[in-house]
Amino acid sequence: MRPKKIRWVKCFPGERCFRPQDKPVGKLDGICLTVDEFEAVRLADLEELTHAQAGRLMQVSRPTFTRILAAAHKKIADGFVNIKAIKIEGGCCRVAPPRRRGM
Repeated sequence: MRPKKIRWVKCFPGERCFRPQDKPVGKLDGICLTVDEFEAVRLADLEELTHAQAGRLMQVSRPTFTRILAAAHKKIADGFVNIKAIKIEGGCCRVAPPRRRGM
């Protein structure tokens, strides 16, 4: 298996975990969304960038970006439909340096 290429993100989400309030913590299953999956959702769904634009920002190919986003959507859907906690952590990422205007 090839090692994963570093994916660039705007910022790390910090300690984030989303969980249903109606289910006791002891009986709660969870899933883990990686930081690069979180960034892919932010770029595609919130910023409304094309997969090619978002892939360039994360410094991965368009097909790789599409695979990252599809994995994120599947995990998020699993969390919503099956009432699971969604924790954001891990992944193969670095914070991108700030972009300068005029470059």
